[in-house]
Amino acid sequence: MSFSIAGKTAIVTGAANGVGLAIARHFVDHGANVVFADRDEEGLDKEVGEQSQQEDSPVRAFSGDLREKLTIANLLSATLDAFDQVDILVNASRQLLPSDPLDPKEDSVSTLLEQNLMTSLRLTQAISKRMIKQAEEDGRESGQAGAIVNLSSIAARRAHPELLGYSVSCAALDQMTRSMAVALAPHRIRVNAVSFGSVMSASLQNTLKGDDDSRADIIAHTPLSRIARASEVAEAAQFLASDGAGFMTGQIVTVDGGRTLLDSVAAPAH
Repeated sequence: MSFSIAGKTAIVTGAANGVGLAIARHFVDHGANVVFADRDEEGLDKEVGEQSQQEDSPVRAFSGDLREKLTIANLLSATLDAFDQVDILVNASRQLLPSDPLDPKEDSVSTLLEQNLMTSLRLTQAISKRMIKQAEEDGRESGQAGAIVNLSSIAARRAHPELLGYSVSCAALDQMTRSMAVALAPHRIRVNAVSFGSVMSASLQNTLKGDDDSRADIIAHTPLSRIARASEVAEAAQFLASDGAGFMTGQIVTVDGGRTLLDSVAAPAH
């Protein structure tokens, strides 16, 4: 069984920081050509600006608001200009906002549905069309034509009213993953998701800085008694993108140290 993605071309959104950046870097380290996509142009320039300017580099940076359909079209064009094809899409761009479920003016649900669900759906639709066209042009009648990996959260299965918008958008993303997996299966494109809990990204490090109680709370509700490394989510994404997962589609793979196995009552919202 091979988990290799060497020689493949991947688009990774949300790649200027956090888990998206970890996945994009991990894919490059394992031989893939990767387009780092994010609306944070400054962050992209800081992380991969110099590397992306080298003509023979496996890295390209693309900045833009992927909620816009034109930006998605431009991202695909930039990817094809650089690498001629696209084999993998990782929808890692996510937003988290607090919610007040009792406020009739609360807008986080619609905001997060647009960012976390609709943007991923539009990207999946646009990139999968290209994957289908590539397979037809190559005359390939067997094997994988493409792989799509969505990043979700265990919040989709937990009840945290203060994270209403985020939880709803992640639950919707899980269902979109399953539905698109069935729709794209005849075209030999697999669609899966990685659902994770607390990951020691830069943002969580800042949140927990000096807050030993919150850190202890997370660990207490995680059977493996630690917080995940971003690289562990990246490894799961690589597996789902590789031929090693060639008979997996529509699956929500949970990377949470066992946290969702425990009673959700009084679980921390991290």
